[in-house]
Amino acid sequence: MKAHLLILGFLLSLVTPLAGQTDYVVGPQDVLMVTVFGEPELTGKYTVEQDGTFTFPQIGRIKAGGATLRSIETELKTKLADGYLKNPQVAVAIENYRSQRILVIGEVRNPGEYQLNGEMTLLSALARAGSTTPSAAREATIVRPKRNPKSGEDPSEIIKVDLSALQAGNMTLNLSLQDGDTVNVPKAQSVFVTGQVKTPGAYAVEPGTTVLQVLSLAGGLTERGSNNRIRIQRTENGKRSDVAAKLSDVVKPGDTIIVRERFF
Repeated sequence: MKAHLLILGFLLSLVTPLAGQTDYVVGPQDVLMVTVFGEPELTGKYTVEQDGTFTFPQIGRIKAGGATLRSIETELKTKLADGYLKNPQVAVAIENYRSQRILVIGEVRNPGEYQLNGEMTLLSALARAGSTTPSAAREATIVRPKRNPKSGEDPSEIIKVDLSALQAGNMTLNLSLQDGDTVNVPKAQSVFVTGQVKTPGAYAVEPGTTVLQVLSLAGGLTERGSNNRIRIQRTENGKRSDVAAKLSDVVKPGDTIIVRERFF
């Protein structure tokens, strides 16, 4: 008898959902895998219907929408023990996640809506969206609906994540996403480089970026380019200016850097 219980416990540990999954809140269209040990006719896959319920043999309708897997297990055990089985052993897991979704927008290769598959993190969501584009900013924003906002309170929570630090290995920033989250990767602020540089074009810049750093992004000067003949075109308050620039000058988003030819 003791050996039988040990084997039963071992089998239960193999199919019992992970802690993160048992805290998952079930919704319509999710597919549940219900295992009743020793009762193959009760074990199977059950789809949660739009009203949040599913039909279970012998018991009838079970309310699953808005409940966790652990609470569904408890309800099934209680009802099966009420005249059907003696000390039933039940495990409930998610077979297919279909009810919960997130939105990934902005500077990613495949923006759109994605199913929230269990413990989905920010990095895994960005990977599913094809990763960030070269023009992406170094900070992402997660807009998260509050579950029970107080009257007059902002209905959403704003979470900012430093993508540079995350991609450098700071896993504390790899947040777990929740149903209804919107992940927004904005476009980086940029400057345009033209004239005698090897690769003219627009380049993303961070606050404090200098002319020299931007020129490095553009591949450096051509053989005919002059360090002493660099100008910045800038528009502020609707007024356009054209000023001489030094390599140490700090650029601003929207600037156009023009590198002119040497005199000889």
